[in-house]
Amino acid sequence: MTAALVANVLATGVMVGVIWMVQLVHYPLFAAVGEGEFVAYHSEHVKLITLIVGPAMLVELMTALVLIAAPPRGVGAGPMWVGMALVAVAWGTTAIFSVPMHDALASGFDEKAHASLVSTNWLRTLAWSARGALMAWALTRALGQGAPGVS
Repeated sequence: MTAALVANVLATGVMVGVIWMVQLVHYPLFAAVGEGEFVAYHSEHVKLITLIVGPAMLVELMTALVLIAAPPRGVGAGPMWVGMALVAVAWGTTAIFSVPMHDALASGFDEKAHASLVSTNWLRTLAWSARGALMAWALTRALGQGAPGVS
């Protein structure tokens, strides 16, 4: 088992937890913020959430690349490529849908932009959830390979 695998599992775990909280709690509550406060609230959301997800996403990406180059024992390259594809889905969805919707909301609450943000965020939620399950599986496989007599 490598440090890259452990770091990847931890970063992915952070993202799984954050994305579910954002999907089920935080984004829906955008609609409850008053018009007069929304721009400042949204600006703080973007600034503060980036402090959490920025480092986690970067660690996840960097370690995913390392794991493709050096797959964990007992796992192989195939699942690591699937994991990288899920990173690409999450990052791509962020760039294609989330960032433009946040840009639209930066000047004030807009029901259509908000609804689009919530609905398209399900793509990221599912991608990170699938990645979390995949990486948990990879970790258990790698741990099994490292223990004598366990296959």
